[in-house]
Amino acid sequence: MLAVFDRAVAPSPEGLRQPGEAGHGADGLAARFPEARPGAVTVDLGGGAAMAYTSHGQSPFLPRLFGVVDDIFCLFQGAVENMAVLKQQYGLSKTATEINIVIEAYRTLRDRGPYPADQVVRDLNGKFAFVLYDRSTSSVFMAADADGGVPFYWGVDSVGHLVISDDDEIVKNACGKSFAPFPKGFFFTTSGGLQSYEHPLNEVKPVPRVDSKGEVCGTTYTVDEQAKKDTAGIPRVGSAADWSSQY
Repeated sequence: MLAVFDRAVAPSPEGLRQPGEAGHGADGLAARFPEARPGAVTVDLGGGAAMAYTSHGQSPFLPRLFGVVDDIFCLFQGAVENMAVLKQQYGLSKTATEINIVIEAYRTLRDRGPYPADQVVRDLNGKFAFVLYDRSTSSVFMAADADGGVPFYWGVDSVGHLVISDDDEIVKNACGKSFAPFPKGFFFTTSGGLQSYEHPLNEVKPVPRVDSKGEVCGTTYTVDEQAKKDTAGIPRVGSAADWSSQY
């Protein structure tokens, strides 16, 4: 799977971009995705966003899914173990897939639901990685499980495009030294940036990632145990403030 976003849609977190080899860039990357992947589908979402998907070569235990509901597009890979509980929680049918659950969870957040984003992601039990794009608000929401059960990488090219894929070579070729595995147990949103859903009250700090040659190659992220977030300004559900800007 592949997603490419303009920096206005998904600004890369501090530290992901590194000096050195810049890669070939993300321009036209989604359009070229089907060339070596039978049955691949590419969707140009406009507004600086594109997604591409194929089931070719996928693991039967960690399948890839792609779906859209009401202008919300989602790529998902993996398997959620507590499907029955989540279907009931979100009022979904028995035939609902992981895609339906992720989209409905996002809609709950967007439309002033009762749970914070970290709780919504933490409710997903299993091996998973997903990236969602809401075309109506030009918003991105992505996450990976705490054990890193699904290969999931991201990077930023020389002009600020954020590139996300389960194929590290795609990201590395586009972003050069400015790529890394997506951090385990974290989620990212357009408005809130990168956060830990296991430790939502702590700030996140970048840590330079060193490759086998001893050279800095992208950035990993960890929870800063000494720094707590200031949550005093978060409005209660139902307040006049825009709740969606807080997750």
